[in-house]
Amino acid sequence: MQHLLGRFGNCFYVLMRVVFGAAFAQYGAQKLFGVLGGMGGSNAPAELFSMMGAAGIIEFVGGILIAVGLFTSYAALLSSGLMGFGYFLEHAPKGFWPLTNGGQLAVLFCFAFLYIASQGGRAFCIDRSRR
Repeated sequence: MQHLLGRFGNCFYVLMRVVFGAAFAQYGAQKLFGVLGGMGGSNAPAELFSMMGAAGIIEFVGGILIAVGLFTSYAALLSSGLMGFGYFLEHAPKGFWPLTNGGQLAVLFCFAFLYIASQGGRAFCIDRSRR
């Protein structure tokens, strides 16, 4: 399979970066603007000067930066740290396994963004055109 799909590795990476970044930005929009179902069904946005507001800002801005490939490594590292912090703050006290404590997305975002931070924007990113 590597010989068939390997030549498209850069394209698949860019697709992963864009999809994960856009998905992450949706969670931030949910917290900041009360759209896409709001938080817990509430359409009231989070207060900016709260932990939820800070998380929303990082998710929204970080997700967009990751998706478009601007300051990719920095945004991805900050986003990865946010997800790790969020997991241990919110999910880990409910149990060890992510499947039982509801932390699957936090773990997936954390490690996907850690990988993206290590790789940078690669092709089709604004970082590349800035150099």
